[in-house]
Amino acid sequence: MATEIKAPTFPESVAEGTVAAWHKKPGDSVERDELIVEIETDKVVLEVVAPEAGTLTDVTAEEGDTVESEQVLGKIGEGSASGGKEEKSSGDDDSAKKSDASEDKKDKKEEKKSSGGSDSGKQHEVKAPTFPESVQEGTVSTWHKKVGEAVKRDEVLADIETDKVVLEVVAPADGALTDIKAEEGSQVASEEVLAIFSEGAGSDAGTTADAEPAASADDGASDEKIGDKILAPAARKLVAEHDLDVNAIEGTGKGGRILKEDVQRAVKEGSAKKAAKPAAGGSTQAAATAAPAVEGERPEKRVPMSRLRQTIAKRLVQAQQTAAMLTTYNEVDMGAVMDLRAQYKDTFLKAHDTKLGFMGFFVKAASEALKRFPDVNASIDGTDIVYHGYQDIGVAVSTDRGLVVPVLRDTDSMKIADVEKTIVDFGKRARDGKLGIDEMQGGTFTITNGGIFGSLMSTPIINPPQTAILGMHKIQERPMAVNGKVEIRPMMYLAVSYDHRMIDGKDAVQFLVTIKELLEDPARLLLDV
Repeated sequence: MATEIKAPTFPESVAEGTVAAWHKKPGDSVERDELIVEIETDKVVLEVVAPEAGTLTDVTAEEGDTVESEQVLGKIGEGSASGGKEEKSSGDDDSAKKSDASEDKKDKKEEKKSSGGSDSGKQHEVKAPTFPESVQEGTVSTWHKKVGEAVKRDEVLADIETDKVVLEVVAPADGALTDIKAEEGSQVASEEVLAIFSEGAGSDAGTTADAEPAASADDGASDEKIGDKILAPAARKLVAEHDLDVNAIEGTGKGGRILKEDVQRAVKEGSAKKAAKPAAGGSTQAAATAAPAVEGERPEKRVPMSRLRQTIAKRLVQAQQTAAMLTTYNEVDMGAVMDLRAQYKDTFLKAHDTKLGFMGFFVKAASEALKRFPDVNASIDGTDIVYHGYQDIGVAVSTDRGLVVPVLRDTDSMKIADVEKTIVDFGKRARDGKLGIDEMQGGTFTITNGGIFGSLMSTPIINPPQTAILGMHKIQERPMAVNGKVEIRPMMYLAVSYDHRMIDGKDAVQFLVTIKELLEDPARLLLDV
């Protein structure tokens, strides 16, 4: 009976993937769990291993084909491959049988050892994802499952944090972890073995966990019951980090169990903030989930810097040490843009199913200004200047993990509605750690908006190897002289930091004035004047 080879279950944010490479061809023999094909998504490359030993008989998705989650890629037949292979001599057959028997014994011995003597099914090596070339290693940030805990196929086992994105490692089948080889905080390389997973194991533990979710006193990695609420380990960690009221969080897991996703949703909506901190000397169960208090009147807490934060620090210092950075300022009257938003915001929302914000106007104005001043859209590569015939604008997004800069591609051809939709999507996925590495690479110019946090004026730092960055700020009503009269106008300070090695002061000032003029008279964006 033929066994189907299926694509992995893609995360919700990944709609499809591409067959990158077949490592076997029809007629080839394959061993169970041997790498057989790779699927490339917009985030990571996923490995598909042989579900059973046998012969690859059929390939239904060729290299380059686009496939969906759990789509059939090919089939494996029983027996060894005879077609296209040289026949073995009887001596070879005997030695092969002995080798197979020896391997079977070894496998059974290992299975028995890991399961404590019970037959818990076949074992898998849980490996780190294949990192892109620009990522050397990652850190095991969180194990969502403990040894012996029952899990379903494609359920998230662990998170791997790189200097750019967080990658999820999922269960290869129904079963349980039998051994964790890379603890939280460990540095791991691409495809390094993280744990050993056994099919069918943990079913009894899973039943017990469902019936009695509360954790024992000596088991800090299991579920915890706080009041009437049951928290998963990852959820408990997030609740402690954000100091949330668990009673205000609705659990969507089995039996009302609060999952990591439930806490993330509560954080985003702000619906579970504590009304007041407990009184001094008070003891609550929620306080038990927080990090241990440091003794003394002058407490300190030392935590390792995340990989993303290390990368941000390195790049910012690099920019200041290598670029001849200078900043020029101007101010823009936002009255025309605000009037336009007020007039069309309802119509825009109905037509495009997204809100009309300010960023769309700034991206379009910057795209037009970059076309007029190609030096600002250029980058420096060693002693070479690279002029880009396109506008790829990065938009800085603040997350709990740090600042990330996803890139809008070909902004000159994008409509304002497309810009707004993409930025909303970037923001949501950045906060969830779901942005792909390729989405944060490249870019010819960057826009950062400190105004959403109340910043009135700042000096943004260039994002190397780009040569300029635009800083937006808070809109504040100020008295302005308009046609000889004093009027109260909604004003915003703009700042452009630029690399003086590449851009002259005249071009930087005129570039910023162009953006100012386009925003104060938005019709210029439509008329290209």
